[in-house]
Amino acid sequence: MDTRELFARLVQCEAGGEGYPGMQGVATVIMNRATITYGEFARINEGGNIRNVIEQQNQFTCMKTSVGGSYNPQNVYNMTPLQEHYDIVDWAMQGGKLAGVDHSLFFHNPYNPVCPTYFPTRVGVIHNRINDHCFYIPTVYYAQT
Repeated sequence: MDTRELFARLVQCEAGGEGYPGMQGVATVIMNRATITYGEFARINEGGNIRNVIEQQNQFTCMKTSVGGSYNPQNVYNMTPLQEHYDIVDWAMQGGKLAGVDHSLFFHNPYNPVCPTYFPTRVGVIHNRINDHCFYIPTVYYAQT
């Protein structure tokens, strides 16, 4: 599958239940990782390669077919993106950024009403929450990754 379809499947898988803003937030994070010029993600994106960002090992549960030794049915290979997922991906790839997460590099669902202050260690600090997802902007520690 091409990068656009993979991206649409990832958005659907990671945030399909989070509404349009939640999906836009996830797409914004992917593009932020693909365009950042320093730290770990700059090395991964090799100058803007979105697919490298999506396929970076251990970054997105939806990219795994098994988790903890068990089959993960919620993976990109089981997704069938709708037009809205492609629209969000096209928007993000054309430079769209969701206000409030426009500088975020990390997101996750803590399955808790409170977002942890830092994620995953101290490389990201909480910036915003959209529905069940917490979004984090990089700290000075991220630059050292």
